[in-house]
Amino acid sequence: MIKVLFVCTGNICRSPTADGVFRKMVRDAGLDDHISVDSCGLSAYHVGEQPDPRSSEMAKSRGLDLSDIRSRKINPNDYLQFDYVLAMDHGHLRDMRAQAPSTHQNRIELFLDYHPTLAGQSVPDPYYGGPNGFVDVFDMIEEAS
Repeated sequence: MIKVLFVCTGNICRSPTADGVFRKMVRDAGLDDHISVDSCGLSAYHVGEQPDPRSSEMAKSRGLDLSDIRSRKINPNDYLQFDYVLAMDHGHLRDMRAQAPSTHQNRIELFLDYHPTLAGQSVPDPYYGGPNGFVDVFDMIEEAS
């Protein structure tokens, strides 16, 4: 089974959105038995919380339900267990590379490197950006998934 982990700061905006989008794509493609999806944050600010209501509403407007996702902090075993550990921004990428064992560095990548036109860029944090920020982030994530 291929295991994919999406990582952002607090696991309430970007990474749970990517989790929900990618999980639906996997399910729609009939690949549930082959691909596992999860998300987490680098910080423990929101552990146990559901995604930000604005992320949940944006997802709901696009036919996704994020209500089963709960924020969790990344742990050292994640670097060993997941085949793909996808950072939402360059800061996350740097921090994860500093934490991960040297033998597993190749599993850590920038998520938007999978986007057709935004490779090398960060998914902006919509937390302080107003409602349009959540629309833009959702669109980016959907296109990169």
